[in-house]
Amino acid sequence: MSTPALIDAPRAAPAPDWAGFARAVGHAGLRDVVDTTDLARALYSSDASLYRVTPGAVARPREREQLRALLGAAREHGVPVTSRGAGTSCAGNAVGPGLVIDFRAGLNRILALDPQARTATVEPGVVQAELQAAARPYGLRFGPDPSTHTRCTIGGMIGNNACGPRALGYGKTASNVLGLELITGTGETLRVGHPGTADSGTPDATALTRLGELTRAGLATIRTNFGQFDRQVSGYSLEHLLPENGFAVERFLAGTEGTLGVWTEATVNLVADAPYSIMVALGYPSMPQAADDIPAILAHRPTAAEGLDRRIVDVVRRHLGDAAVPPLPDGDGWLFVELVDDDADRLRERAGALFEAADAVDGRIVTDAAQARALWKIREDGAGLAQVSLGAPAYPGWEDAAVRPEHLGAYLRDFDALLTEHELQGLPYGHFGDGCVHCRIDFPLTSPGGTDRFRAFMFDAARLAARYGGSMSGEHGDGRARSELLPIMYDEASLRLMREVKSIFDPDNLMNPGVLVEPAPLDADVRAAQFVGKPLQLADPEFAAAVHRCTGVGKCVADLTPGGGVMCPSYQATGAEKDSTRGRARVLQEMINGSVIGDGWRSPEVHEALDLCLSCKGCRRDCPTGTDMASYKATVLDRAYAGRLRPRSHYALGWLPRWARMITAVPGLAALINTVGRLPGPSALLKWGAGVDRRRPLPQFASRSARRRARKLAPASGREVIIWVDSFSDTFAGVEVEPVLRVLESAGYAPRVLERTACCGLTWISTGQLDGARAQLRRSLDVLHPLVSQGIPVIGLEPSCLAVWRSDAPELLPDDPRVPDVAAGVLTLAELLQRTDGWTPPDLSGQTIIAQPHCHAASVTGYGPDLALIKRTGAEVRTLGGCCGLAGNFGVERGHYEVSVKVAEHDLLPALADAPDAIFLADGFSCRLQADQLAGRQAVTLADLLAR
Repeated sequence: MSTPALIDAPRAAPAPDWAGFARAVGHAGLRDVVDTTDLARALYSSDASLYRVTPGAVARPREREQLRALLGAAREHGVPVTSRGAGTSCAGNAVGPGLVIDFRAGLNRILALDPQARTATVEPGVVQAELQAAARPYGLRFGPDPSTHTRCTIGGMIGNNACGPRALGYGKTASNVLGLELITGTGETLRVGHPGTADSGTPDATALTRLGELTRAGLATIRTNFGQFDRQVSGYSLEHLLPENGFAVERFLAGTEGTLGVWTEATVNLVADAPYSIMVALGYPSMPQAADDIPAILAHRPTAAEGLDRRIVDVVRRHLGDAAVPPLPDGDGWLFVELVDDDADRLRERAGALFEAADAVDGRIVTDAAQARALWKIREDGAGLAQVSLGAPAYPGWEDAAVRPEHLGAYLRDFDALLTEHELQGLPYGHFGDGCVHCRIDFPLTSPGGTDRFRAFMFDAARLAARYGGSMSGEHGDGRARSELLPIMYDEASLRLMREVKSIFDPDNLMNPGVLVEPAPLDADVRAAQFVGKPLQLADPEFAAAVHRCTGVGKCVADLTPGGGVMCPSYQATGAEKDSTRGRARVLQEMINGSVIGDGWRSPEVHEALDLCLSCKGCRRDCPTGTDMASYKATVLDRAYAGRLRPRSHYALGWLPRWARMITAVPGLAALINTVGRLPGPSALLKWGAGVDRRRPLPQFASRSARRRARKLAPASGREVIIWVDSFSDTFAGVEVEPVLRVLESAGYAPRVLERTACCGLTWISTGQLDGARAQLRRSLDVLHPLVSQGIPVIGLEPSCLAVWRSDAPELLPDDPRVPDVAAGVLTLAELLQRTDGWTPPDLSGQTIIAQPHCHAASVTGYGPDLALIKRTGAEVRTLGGCCGLAGNFGVERGHYEVSVKVAEHDLLPALADAPDAIFLADGFSCRLQADQLAGRQAVTLADLLAR
């Protein structure tokens, strides 16, 4: 049964005058700042919450005066305004029906950093990790560190009063805000806190005067209802306005979620990290029992105390492998406790004292920094992994409730009972030292009556938290998920105070309407419920469900450090939301919904968003939810061009294995085409016909196929091994099979080259010709399966082709029982040698190797065996992250050259320039070609290296 709302419906507001707003924007010269395209509206329709609210426009101001003009135009024409940082808000804080302002895209500068005063002054779009990097040389840091620290902005952290695990030691964001500049909903500019005074820059600070009067009139209510414990983040934090707290308006504004105005500048506190840290990992019979021990733990002044149980640990093992979880103490619930100190001996004594005081069944003091990082990583990836780890999709909503730490164990027991009562499953974990619990829950949002069940649970959960004197939100803010629940937590006098504060700063309710004051119903605008029953969802429910795997946590929009991963190469090159995995997923979700993007598979917005996807599959591994944009892109292209004429490159590059086999089969034809391809006029014609960028040199075809060249080699004796020569290795110049044969012979095998053609269909997949890919795979199964079924190892040379058997083939041929056998039986050279007893790699001590794992190897097959084998040679190995940028047909196609080069400039080209004498190792054909064409650097394969 649906739970009734506890407060009145949101106040009706006049419809925005979008035409007038557009004229005002034009007169102010801001047309290039405001984007009203359907693509932009689709990209910003969701944040990391379960809500979907389509904006009317998106703005990316670059200067403060542009922002001021935008807000003036919005105010004049009744356009609501929602501030957005990285879009990682879990409660629907960063979506709105009017103008969404993307601060990360523009107002993102560090204005000043004073190491003596330990302060930094920043614009709202500065990413937390960027501020950390700027402060690190001075031994300083910004204290709060959410799990999204690689992409969340300081402005967003202030908006939600963000915390993170180390808020126990460094305080919430509010505790670290020293000054703010704010443009209120009335257009008044306020400058509050350090370095100014309450009226600095605002001689007639009307809002502050009225706020002071309101505070004095409500002292009793504020003192008895607000700030009762540290993680009481829900609602407005009016306790900061009390006289005994210095009328700290700058701290009060933290956590107001953009409902009172827009900040343009913030001065924040920086702290010095103690030089020594240590982790104490403690095991308990259950997570509630771990929580029971928190009061004893807090007596030892930890910087962080994180709690989780076997449910999350098993999720990490299942998704990332056993290596992702270091040895844990015995038990089914754990606390990870961090202590820091200026004195190493004292720190060890403190850790020992905490260990002795804990009522744990097992524990260990973790002194190895890598192991400690791995344990923290379990917590950091918890939210994203939880989304896809239950029997049904799990969602935020009841995401970060908090109670006093001494009540946490009892609360957790009752919370688990509540989940059982509602027949729901969840994965709780969180900041136990602060009494804050995160949980993703499998709400049946796509089932009939699902949103009613969601609403009923949310109200019951709110009553449970209130019974413990807790807060609906402990760090993420209330947003659209919990604002409606505030009457359960606060009395009418408190709610009236919050409404009056809103009326002072934003009387027309234009600042993030629907949040905190006069909230929207929490079961309105639920994204997952909105796509159910739409034509595309009914036509392809599996695809519709797959593109909704993306939660929006935004790991793909983190600025990767070199070597930091693969996802998402095109976003690293352009910085545009549409070129991120998340952005593409949002556009595909809107395509399924059909209201903003209405042309289905052929929508130009969809193809614009997918155009720069390299199909690198980095997101398949690096995205916590396993979003596989390469697969989605192939499906979209397949459906969009079904029965239609395709782009020229689909025929030329998509069928390239077929053309290449024909060319190498005819004596002299390869030499002729290679010669013609080097002549300016004919080369330009060939490139135009193939859809190839004119700046790309054409690859050279081999005069004879690699399989034919290998026939002359004498067979060896030993255990039989088959070399599967893929289409690229077989037909293009520069690839030799002989080194592979020599290495296998040295390991005691009798290798022979597979003479029959076995194409995996990779180029058909990447160009979205899936029927053609299935046909290629079936023919190859006819060739390969009889071999692997006899237990004969088959070695693949090209990582991307081998990866097809382990990722794409099971998806394209789910009912063919031969696919799993071939996927398990076709190995990399390193995988075979790793399991070969008695084989020793050559000694390469003194050599430096720059290794570029192919993206598909890194994301699908895994590069671990290769890396372990290379290290056994004694060489110094530097493994690159990121993509080479060529990525098969992507970097060759017209319109992709600039991005292809820029991707290479992120990791590959700087590494080659920094080590001109190093051996460059790359097994991927694309990687070798890109390095040759852009850096003139010749690569060796693993077989070349080992055969030296």
